[in-house]
Amino acid sequence: MQRTGASSGVYYADNAPPPPEPPVRGRLWRVLGVVSVVLSVVLVAGCLTAYGFWRRLDGQIDREDVDGRLGQNRPPKLNSSLNILLIGSDSRAGENARYGAEAGQRSDTTILLHISPGGESAIGISFPRDSMVQMPACKRKNGTTVPAQFGMINAAFSNGGPACTWHTIEWLTKIHIDHYVEVDFAGFKRVVDALGGVEICVPKRIDDPKAELHLRAGRQTVRGDQALGYVRTRYVLGDGSDLGRIKRQQAFMASVVKKATDKGMLTDPGRTYAFLSAATKSIKADDRLTLSVMQKLAASLRGMSAGKVRFVTVPVQPYPQDKYRVQFDRALAEPLFKAVREDDKLPEPAPAPVPAQNKVKPVPPEQVRVGVYNASTMEGLAGRTAEQLGERGFQVVKVGTSKKKYDRTAILYGAGAERQAARLAVAVPGHPPRPWRSAKPGHVYLVIGADGARLRGVKPTMPKLAGEIRADRDICAQT
Repeated sequence: MQRTGASSGVYYADNAPPPPEPPVRGRLWRVLGVVSVVLSVVLVAGCLTAYGFWRRLDGQIDREDVDGRLGQNRPPKLNSSLNILLIGSDSRAGENARYGAEAGQRSDTTILLHISPGGESAIGISFPRDSMVQMPACKRKNGTTVPAQFGMINAAFSNGGPACTWHTIEWLTKIHIDHYVEVDFAGFKRVVDALGGVEICVPKRIDDPKAELHLRAGRQTVRGDQALGYVRTRYVLGDGSDLGRIKRQQAFMASVVKKATDKGMLTDPGRTYAFLSAATKSIKADDRLTLSVMQKLAASLRGMSAGKVRFVTVPVQPYPQDKYRVQFDRALAEPLFKAVREDDKLPEPAPAPVPAQNKVKPVPPEQVRVGVYNASTMEGLAGRTAEQLGERGFQVVKVGTSKKKYDRTAILYGAGAERQAARLAVAVPGHPPRPWRSAKPGHVYLVIGADGARLRGVKPTMPKLAGEIRADRDICAQT
């Protein structure tokens, strides 16, 4: 008996065989500095004597346990990409008291930093603080609960700190977040100063007493209070909206990343360590962002360059009830969120040719009956792959999960299905078909291991958004 799945052409057979076992072949805003840490730390991770430095840096980070406050129904972890929530706090506590009296604290800026599998590219997604959203109920540190409410997105931080902001962003985007990092005003200044200042480009002279900011027009380098005032000012530059300030902050972040990944910076161990030390003294993070996690992250980012980092803003539209507020433009925002959720694997080089003895004339996709099994730890991978195969005309007769996990993806086939397996190998390159004695005659099996299954022509690309800022572009061309 068969059941038809979604309109993708996926079918489920109750009498299909169990998953086969493939052969084993070898087993800132005030967060600006954080983005740079993630990129610059590569040098330290690559040093043979770096462990001692790592231990010192690790001991400077203020960590918090937030696991019990993230809700029961979190989005599943679908792939090996990394999502870090970057929060800029406007707290006036401690060193920040000189920036005026403000009750409580809010997230002055919220950015989701998405790092693709393998560290090949990164995208920072800004959430405007004036966005009106529905927020879920949140738990505070003291155990009390703040009820679900509708309001500005930055209220989540004042309701329940970073855990509440984390829970809210996951709830709104359905993206699984791995870690958070928080930076305040004083921390931001330390990071910029440790870099030796950051280059900006000002379209006109600025005299803003409220932000303690006085700058000449044109290209220049800012440090300390000047840098802080530049990213904080809201009315002397742009149209006074939070969206205008976000674009300026993104250009500033791009300039930070460009300088932090500059060869002169990365080839000077003394400068690099001084920068990383200033940054780690300036941040708060979740307690799962451990020393070993940071080392693995650094190792995966060895090939990162400024040209592979970009910044975008969640698409928004005017909020009808208040002209000074905005709301998500779901039609444009959802494709962005979906691309982040499903960034399974980076495109690989063209696979090696299939050996001559395995070359047979493929049949049309409509003649291929295939079972798709997930033998990896990435949730939902079999279902998404099955949908893509169904859209291409393949008869997907089973979607399941293997009890055992495997490192490599395999295409296996039963008696009389050699040509069908050859057709599947065309759609899913890099996995030469192999016969399987236990297979049902005429059937093909795609068993997806830890190395994934990328269909030919399907690439995990992020949608292009208006106003995108690139870290390798000239600063004066982006402000």
